[in-house]
Amino acid sequence: MKLRSVFAGFLSLVMAAVLLAGCANQMEPARKAIADIEAAVEAAAPDAAQYIPDQLQAVTSQITELKMKFDQKDYKSVNAAAPALLTQAQGLAAAAGTAKQAAEAAALEALNAEWGTLSTDLPAQLAAVTSRLAILSKSKKLPAGLDRATYDAAKSGAGEAATLWEQASAAQAAGNVEQAVTSGRQVKEKLNAAMAGLGMSAG
Repeated sequence: MKLRSVFAGFLSLVMAAVLLAGCANQMEPARKAIADIEAAVEAAAPDAAQYIPDQLQAVTSQITELKMKFDQKDYKSVNAAAPALLTQAQGLAAAAGTAKQAAEAAALEALNAEWGTLSTDLPAQLAAVTSRLAILSKSKKLPAGLDRATYDAAKSGAGEAATLWEQASAAQAAGNVEQAVTSGRQVKEKLNAAMAGLGMSAG
């Protein structure tokens, strides 16, 4: 009876050792799997955070769950779930790249459309302001409601607008639509201010 009890105790120890060995064998693969997933996410994170934040959040949430299972020593579950999550994490870079290209294409389309409007409106607006200033410069007296300081400010603004428009046109010719539109917006602001000062209807 005593021998049986000793044998049972020995068997329990052996089983426990086997289980511990099994856990140890699964722990390192689980640790590596989590590290690989985190590395894939880190590589994709800059663009993924900007262009596919929902997908990034979904993956990071699952990483958190895996880490909880790892801390609970549930390595088997970690190793079972890790391959699919690694595939998702590795796919973030491509998905973010596709979304980035789409966003950039849409932004460029919007800039081209805005430039189309600016290139149509601003030369006519600049010509109108220039003509008005030329007429006023020949007058012996400024019209009521327009003092010399306002006239000078409008004249200066028109000059700056003309220079900026040359820069905008050059940028567009060089293929830099973003810079062209940025300069065009500045031209519009200056011309609107000049027209308002001269009592003209601003665009």
